[in-house]
Parts: sequence; C-alpha cells; structure tokens
Amino acid sequence: MGSVLGFPGVDPLDAAVGARLKRWREARGMAVDDLAARLHITGEEARRAEAGRAHLTTAQIGAATSALHLPLWALVSDVRAY
Repeated sequence: MGSVLGFPGVDPLDAAVGARLKRWREARGMAVDDLAARLHITGEEARRAEAGRAHLTTAQIGAATSALHLPLWALVSDVRAY
C-alpha cells in the first residue's frame, strides 16, 4: 500500500478483518486487553489490528475466533460459509 508523509497505508483486507474483530469482541462484551492476552499480543497491537493498521496471522485469527466462540468465517467474511 502507498503512504502519505511516511505513514504506512492501510491494507483493505486487514481493515475489514479488524472491523469484524472489533464488532464481534464488543458484541461478546470482551475487553480489548483480554482478547489481546488470548492472542499473545499487547493491547496496543490488538487496537492497531482492530483499526486495520496491523496484520493478524492466521494463528491469531484462529485464536480470536476460538476466544470469541465464533466460526472462522465470522472474521474473514460477512457471508456465512454454510
């Protein structure tokens, strides 16, 4: 992605996953720091991921879906996989 004034750009896919992660986390009533602990990242990294400014690995996405009791499709798509 391009950048402006030295700031890194936001990957649209990371932004979409981050928005879904935040929406589901808030719906489940989980604090961002609690989710971060389950993903083995800092609270700041979790906030950056939710804002689309950090990339989550597939292992972290899997851990997030497990922590939030979600199917995998819930973070990677707005369309049910079944």
